[in-house]
Amino acid sequence: QVQLVESGGGLVQAGDSLRLSCAASGGTFSRYGMGWFRQAPGKEREFVAVISWSGGSTYYADSVKGRFTISRDNAENTVYLQMNSLKPEDTAVYYCAAKVSGSWYSRTRAEFGSWGQGTQVTVSS
Repeated sequence: QVQLVESGGGLVQAGDSLRLSCAASGGTFSRYGMGWFRQAPGKEREFVAVISWSGGSTYYADSVKGRFTISRDNAENTVYLQMNSLKPEDTAVYYCAAKVSGSWYSRTRAEFGSWGQGTQVTVSS
């Protein structure tokens, strides 16, 4: 069972940048597709980005495409989410998740078997 711990959240102004990190332990990180999801108050948890086992392929939600970049360092068992040009609507708790079986690609919460505890990102206008 893989354990995931996010960090890097905080309070920023619109237009600023943040980089989130997610450290994994207890599994074979390089075999997992890794994703980021977010949940704003009163809303469903939604897909943000996903990255393949090697990091060579990525996929983004339309709302963050061109502003956010997902990456991973398999030597460090860590996945990152670089968030640029942040907007107030990006305010949410951000979660990383591991897809431990099947294809690396998914945008569906139920297909990710392990989750971190989340890190709060707040963007003020």
